[in-house]
Amino acid sequence: MKVDDLIVYGKSKVHSDLAKMLLADLMDVNSLELLTILDKEVPEDIENTYKYRVSELQKGRPIQYIIGNVNFCGNILDINENVLIPRFETEQLVVNTVEKINELWPNQIVDLIDLGTGSGAIGLSIKKKLPHINVTLLDISNNALEVAKSNASKLNLEVKYIENDMLENIANKYDVIVSNPPYIKTNEEIEDIVKNNEPHLALYAGDDGLDCYKKILSHVKENIKDKYLIAFEIGDTQKEDLYTLASIYLTNYNIECIKDFSNRDRMIFIWNK
Repeated sequence: MKVDDLIVYGKSKVHSDLAKMLLADLMDVNSLELLTILDKEVPEDIENTYKYRVSELQKGRPIQYIIGNVNFCGNILDINENVLIPRFETEQLVVNTVEKINELWPNQIVDLIDLGTGSGAIGLSIKKKLPHINVTLLDISNNALEVAKSNASKLNLEVKYIENDMLENIANKYDVIVSNPPYIKTNEEIEDIVKNNEPHLALYAGDDGLDCYKKILSHVKENIKDKYLIAFEIGDTQKEDLYTLASIYLTNYNIECIKDFSNRDRMIFIWNK
């Protein structure tokens, strides 16, 4: 079959954009470049793989898991069902965290830990932007850490790894703690494609969605230096809850909530100069 034939086949089964994305990935071109090779004969093995991937998409499997990677902050990160699919909103957490680090520690070496790192998206992207800082990636899942290690190697980044449940029994102190922890309430309704495919360990956080924030903040005094920055991604209804939790576990701090591009409360920054 030719490229054009496979595009027609794919479009008859799934959304046109997704059909082209799947084929473009297999042909090692972008979706627009497919239009320049419509008459190209496709090897049988690629044709069979494409049809299989289309069938997986029909079953409700996310395209990111099918392709096996995602573009995050300009870096191609490998992902699988052991890690959460990095979202665009989380790119904003990276950008704002880098800005805060540059404000508080201009051109200085700092120690940063990314809690619940998953694919390593946050910690590795920050390391890429600030190569002089020390970065540690932590996750409770060994399978997730293996994905993060693979991505670090792929990006040629040297970082440390810890397999642990957030900050429990961690003795090290850090300048920066960043995390996009699970924050969905146990009974909260979410899209089926997320609920049925992505790891629940990375999604749900108790009846109020705050379990991980409590777990982090209840230990954080033992793991932050005198001058510190804590950066969280949050659910868009959790701002006041995080302000309350900060007041319980910390003193003499600054706190700021930043909205995402959709004007939703999405990031909390806590720091002490």
